[in-house]
Amino acid sequence: MNKRTTFTLLAVLTAVVTMSVSSAYALEQACPDCEEQPSKVTAKQILTDEVPVTVWTDKSKYTQGETIMVEGKVANIASGFPVTVTVISPTNNIVSIDQVTVNSDASYMTSFNTAGSLWKYDGTYTVKVQYGHSEKSNKVKVELTGGIPKGKPTTPTGACGSSEITVSGKCIPFSITGGVITGASINTNDNSILFRIQSTDDGTVTLTPSKDVLNGIFMVLVDGQQWDDVMIEGQKVTVMFPAGTESVELIGTFVIPEFGTIAALILAVAIISIVAVSAKSRLSIIPRY
Repeated sequence: MNKRTTFTLLAVLTAVVTMSVSSAYALEQACPDCEEQPSKVTAKQILTDEVPVTVWTDKSKYTQGETIMVEGKVANIASGFPVTVTVISPTNNIVSIDQVTVNSDASYMTSFNTAGSLWKYDGTYTVKVQYGHSEKSNKVKVELTGGIPKGKPTTPTGACGSSEITVSGKCIPFSITGGVITGASINTNDNSILFRIQSTDDGTVTLTPSKDVLNGIFMVLVDGQQWDDVMIEGQKVTVMFPAGTESVELIGTFVIPEFGTIAALILAVAIISIVAVSAKSRLSIIPRY
């Protein structure tokens, strides 16, 4: 091998090494317009460019009573649209809903406390997020332990939990944000249940009356006015209400009568029976000729 050939090979090797080092150096350089180095961009940030909305939690497993931190980002900020975060229990019931404002950097954050009877079951809870249209949605699943196995009874017969409201001796599960439920009553004339609310902020209430309390739910009234911002899934009804709301009414095709109505009917039947027996008795002692 002559000197010219050797010099040419050395030049080529030098160029290759220089290009490799330059490329590696470029990958490690901090991006002037980025918060992190390109080589350290996380999967969370990458997903933001691929899907309309992302969601993740601070952990994948929790013990009952812990707080679940939920975070995410949206690909394109739409002014006036919040991110709706819904948590579904292992029994396929909504245990909590929150509407979160998107920050200027396209991120959002909220949290859920897992204490309370709605979080009583062990198992997989699904955190769903939606940003505007239903197509812009995503979800993440977490495991909750420290409660009770799914399907095992948790409250004595006739007793209602802390997240249940009593109506005619029946327990109706509920969850609410932005206010509190102060009471409930049945209106047999309208086949409806009226829930009295004290609300200080915009909020959401989810009610799940059983079929033996109210069946065939088809309409919701908020402060006596027909309301469209609702989601009805069988016996589960979710209502988004404004601050200052005082009542939410569920209307169905059938509602059980209140105890007072039953008592009145029984009393009426008893009076009629007494009158009939008395009349028959008087007739029996009248002498016949």
